[in-house]
Amino acid sequence: MAVRAIRGATQVDADDRDEVLEATRELVATVLERNELTGEDLISILFTATPDLVSEFPALAARELGLGDVPLMCATEIAVPHALPRVLRLMAHVDTPRPRAEVQHVYLRGAVALRRDIAQ
Repeated sequence: MAVRAIRGATQVDADDRDEVLEATRELVATVLERNELTGEDLISILFTATPDLVSEFPALAARELGLGDVPLMCATEIAVPHALPRVLRLMAHVDTPRPRAEVQHVYLRGAVALRRDIAQ
């Protein structure tokens, strides 16, 4: 097994608590599914949100998925003027047998524009 970092991002239409939680749950679930992971494989997850998203902590969505024993942290992205708005990002550190080249990074909704080279 190796420790790998998996990136992901999604975009919401508005700074709405329910929308932030729904989009974050979708993002976390998709990262786990595409990489064939369970909660036991997670070491930690760092969530970030663009400065225009303040209605809820994205980590709450991971707790709602049953990841309460995984170390979670939230932070704000730097306010770059030309950045895509209303974006939630994550970096999950996982224990996996997959080689780095086989890790599936996940970009959903409007965040596909961030990494068209690896978004599916």
